[in-house]
Amino acid sequence: MKFACALFVPVLFAHTLPAGSGLDAARNEPNLEKRSGLALENAAAALKEFRAAYDSGDLHTCQAKALEIETSVELAYASLQMTGKDPRRSPKWFKHAEIQSDELVRGIEAMQHDMSFEDRSLLEKTHDRVEQIHDDLLAGLMGGKKK
Repeated sequence: MKFACALFVPVLFAHTLPAGSGLDAARNEPNLEKRSGLALENAAAALKEFRAAYDSGDLHTCQAKALEIETSVELAYASLQMTGKDPRRSPKWFKHAEIQSDELVRGIEAMQHDMSFEDRSLLEKTHDRVEQIHDDLLAGLMGGKKK
């Protein structure tokens, strides 16, 4: 029974990204804060891979990498939320995620600037989602008292 359960967990995420994605290490990390860090590292690597794929004209890979960036940042944010910690009282990993997500937003914007106008839509949804998560992280760190 343990063997069947161990196989079931990776299947839950199989629909999100192709097999062998860099998110496997992050998903298997039991420490939620470290999982967040690994997921953000994967997002940065996926952005570099997006640029390389775009430069070579492989738009199919670009779409997959845009999805991987978005999924990685969502995993990072969800992992931090699952810790149950208050970002204002335990800011270390939340601040790290806020900085990394801000760098990703700027990297995506730079990539969009370098792309042809017709291709910029490849990153539009990803940009909006990463920016929203960044804003949520910042609000958690800077927010006032809860009502």
